[in-house]
Amino acid sequence: MDIVGKRRIFLAISGVATVVGLISIVLFGFKLAIDFTGGSVTQIVSTNNKAIDVKKIKDAFTTNKIQVVTIRKDSEKDVTVRTATITDAQKNKALITANSNGTNIKEKSFNTLGPVIGGETEKNALMAVGLAIVAITLYIAFAFRHVSKPVSSWKFGLSAIIALVHDVLIVLGAFSLLGLLFGIEIDTLFITAVLTIMGFSVHDTIVVFDRIRENLLKNIHNLPFEELVNQSFNETLARSLNTSLTVILVLFALLLFGGESVRWFIVAFLIGIITGTYSSIFVASAVLVEWYDLDKRGFKFSKLLKGGGKK
Repeated sequence: MDIVGKRRIFLAISGVATVVGLISIVLFGFKLAIDFTGGSVTQIVSTNNKAIDVKKIKDAFTTNKIQVVTIRKDSEKDVTVRTATITDAQKNKALITANSNGTNIKEKSFNTLGPVIGGETEKNALMAVGLAIVAITLYIAFAFRHVSKPVSSWKFGLSAIIALVHDVLIVLGAFSLLGLLFGIEIDTLFITAVLTIMGFSVHDTIVVFDRIRENLLKNIHNLPFEELVNQSFNETLARSLNTSLTVILVLFALLLFGGESVRWFIVAFLIGIITGTYSSIFVASAVLVEWYDLDKRGFKFSKLLKGGGKK
């Protein structure tokens, strides 16, 4: 397969997907769960196997002077109500009002988190992602420290980070759109999924890069860099696809039978695994080859900063 020859098509596809995600993030942001914002979440279930009237549920909370932030219908018989921080007594009063208005419901779960704890969770989540990126960058720089020609070792590392950021942005963009269209919230489990995706993305990219490194060291036939990269692609393609496919099959099984509490964690992970596999094959190495082409044509970032980059 001539993947290198078609690399700009793949980069264009990635560029469009990333830009769409960024636009959604900038314009619409995310629906944050109480893990980050603080508040109360009440899950309600029908007691008579009939569909729940969402309007009556909302009216029951507002009648008791409870601010309803969002109300989501998880199924015909299952509703999640997110409100400002309330006590257990306030929640019970709202449920009694709802039942007196003709609904047949009961509490499935009730959770409350203060805004201070929510703010700390957001700060810690961002710190975890930042530290993970720094650690991954340092690891790749160390792992490829002996590679200097025809592409510098730091460019291997930066290419892997570009692929990693590509994967994370697509997942974030997808959940921004899901929040806009379906009210899906992101919580601490989502951050766990993002960190796992980052690890998987870099692992898959390093498998390809390591084969490129091995082939560079034993390039007895003096193949051009583009051909050597393409050969490395094809030597690792089956392994990458088979590894990812086994994970995807497990995730689909969990999506079907894992339950509501982990559904969106699995969806995030599933999107990340697919994009991570794509980026390790079609993005990271494509960026590396593009960098090699720029170097070959005499392009220097130092000249670009001074306004003298070669065109």
